[in-house]
Amino acid sequence: MQIGMVGLGRMGGNMAERLRRGGHEVVGYDRDPAISDAESLKDLVERLRPPRAVWVMVPAGGPTRSTVGQLGELLSEGDIVIDGGNSHYVDDREHGKELAVKGVGFVDVGVSGGVWGLENGYALMVGGEDRYVQALSPVFETLKPEGGGFVHAGKVGAGHFAKMVHNGIEYGMMQAFAEGWELLEAADVVEDVEGTFKSWRHGTVIRSWLLDLMVRALDEDPDLSDLRGYAQDSGEGRWTVQAAVEHAVPLPVITSALYARFRSRQSDSPAMKVIAALRNQFGGHAVTANAGAEGLGADSPGADVAPPREAG
Repeated sequence: MQIGMVGLGRMGGNMAERLRRGGHEVVGYDRDPAISDAESLKDLVERLRPPRAVWVMVPAGGPTRSTVGQLGELLSEGDIVIDGGNSHYVDDREHGKELAVKGVGFVDVGVSGGVWGLENGYALMVGGEDRYVQALSPVFETLKPEGGGFVHAGKVGAGHFAKMVHNGIEYGMMQAFAEGWELLEAADVVEDVEGTFKSWRHGTVIRSWLLDLMVRALDEDPDLSDLRGYAQDSGEGRWTVQAAVEHAVPLPVITSALYARFRSRQSDSPAMKVIAALRNQFGGHAVTANAGAEGLGADSPGADVAPPREAG
């Protein structure tokens, strides 16, 4: 096939390269002229033969909405827009309606695979009408891993909804590995923490690609001292929790993992200051800004000392 690719960053650029290796003709557009084939979106569309297919790989939100809107003005009946970014499934529905007025198809694709996708393939979760998904099947077949990794999840929005839940699950799994590592480090019982994680890669029920990546990170930095304990969230974790509230589905693990990321951004948590103040008021557990928990000795208030019964 011939296909346009808008956004040639780490994901979009590698996906375009995988498609080219698979024999497809890719016309790319990026704001960086050094890596762009086309000078503009208009030039990109003019270089494509109808019926056209344009894959959008730009940041979710405003950039994606703007790009899809511009393509809606440039494309013709029978053309297809594919959003492969991390858009909210609610936006997909609006894009589908807007493009349908002109007879332009819309397909949303949740893409997973990261920087490894170029060689290993990308897991693809697709939403859209059957006719548009079928028309794009040669592209999907080239991008996905051998043997699987593709699902036509449902109508418009289903692809990004599936990817949203996938990322929520990823949050929970990552948090579990992180907490396990912290406990092993803190307990001073297991002497070879790195070796323990490596051993789990074989024959255990928690072996996974995430565990492989954890071991790889420990190989590069055994005590993770080169990293700051800060984790951003992509937005999909938040959307997963929001969707859970809307559908009255309890997600305690995923929600807790999301909140843990929020906490990682606080060098001195305001909430924990309140906790410290309250503990000091009812039990005399005073910890000043210049003293850590290690300053509480065996005779200090709060060090394994039961509070008076009336203070509870």
